Amino acid sequence: MASLFGGSSSGATPSQKEQAEQIKLQVQQELAAAGAQQLINKITENCFAKCVTRPGPTLGSSEERCLSQCMVLYMAAFDQTSRSYVARVSRERSGAASSGISL
Repeated sequence: MASLFGGSSSGATPSQKEQAEQIKLQVQQELAAAGAQQLINKITENCFAKCVTRPGPTLGSSEERCLSQCMVLYMAAFDQTSRSYVARVSRERSGAASSGISL
């Protein structure tokens, strides 16, 4: 049976809670994509400044090696920092939950 506003009264449409969760997930995904883009931009900026001292039409082999190594090290540092942050937040939440504190 159709409702007054054209929807189905049989529950086929998502609830407000489901819609809120979908919006929350979409925002989280967009924030993650923006963060990844920002990371790539920062890596490019920092590694280029470090490795390409005399910009020209092509990169020399030493510049290519430097850029590659710089990017790998930058990503490894970011990964380690992210893991440490997630572990810390997890510990703090566990501690807060066991002491009855709501975060």
